[in-house]
Amino acid sequence: MFATYAMLDGFDMGVGIVYLLAARTDAERRTLLGSIGPVWDGNEVWLLAAGGTLFFAFPAAYASGFSGFYLPLIMVLWLLIMRGTAVEFRNHIVSPVWTVFWDVVFAGASALLALFFGAALGNVLRGVPIDANGNFFLPLWTNFRTGPDPGILDWFTITIGVASVAALAMHGALWAAMKSDGALQERARNIASLSWLAVVLLSLILLLIVPLVLPHFGCRYSARPWGLVFPILAFAGLVGIRTVTRAARDPAAFLCSCVYIMAMLVAAAFGHYPYLLPAISDGQTGLTIFNASTSNSGLSIGLHWFIPGVMLVVGYFVFAYRQLLARTGIGA
Repeated sequence: MFATYAMLDGFDMGVGIVYLLAARTDAERRTLLGSIGPVWDGNEVWLLAAGGTLFFAFPAAYASGFSGFYLPLIMVLWLLIMRGTAVEFRNHIVSPVWTVFWDVVFAGASALLALFFGAALGNVLRGVPIDANGNFFLPLWTNFRTGPDPGILDWFTITIGVASVAALAMHGALWAAMKSDGALQERARNIASLSWLAVVLLSLILLLIVPLVLPHFGCRYSARPWGLVFPILAFAGLVGIRTVTRAARDPAAFLCSCVYIMAMLVAAAFGHYPYLLPAISDGQTGLTIFNASTSNSGLSIGLHWFIPGVMLVVGYFVFAYRQLLARTGIGA
């Protein structure tokens, strides 16, 4: 569900990142906002559902993570509020100052959200100084180094955050190209091409530094080499984006971007297994899917409610997106 959130809410977050660069006139900005208007708030359902599932299935990880990451989570909450407010308030008053203000808020909140979500993923992968009771505290930054005294922001988490911004900028630009025409579409394609270069470079950097910072990733892939199919699939998605973009096949390029984002996150989950929140404290193993889960009976009850709930959500999203794409003629 977190991966689905990154893929779906990622493109409207990416539209916000490229918003001021791709759209030059008020009409073009209305076009971009209109392209995400029917779905942007619905896409956030996956974030809420993922948090709810974490609560009932892995309550120890939920409690530890939400208390230890209290400051960045509050910052993310405010950014989500600001972004949603900007989308809804922008057109309520006809004023150059009012409109430009909310345009900047929308773009800035979108970029910062992508950065913080990427840094959050970096913290979950790197680990935290968790104690025997499952408690920890992290300042926003310390010396920007990984080690026994890290901050939420260090060189590793910032690198993943920047990679997240680049990936979602590419994702959003491809969506914008698919949903526009004329000069706006051309600018969106150019931004997507530049973002693609940054994503390739940052993906290669991550491929080099992740095994150095996270030794358990190397052990996991060495023990289960079939898992290499996920990073290979991610790079295949990048190749696909480049190939179909040159042919001006915007829907296919966007789908390849979806494959890249999903495959990268699945690759991270595969290498991270079975950890949910590893410990960097001496003598502590952290939280895994085994020691952080609820009782077997609780998991069984949750699963029985989870399956029909997810089926309803997936069915609704398939219906909603098919209607949206049918109205715009995309994929016809």
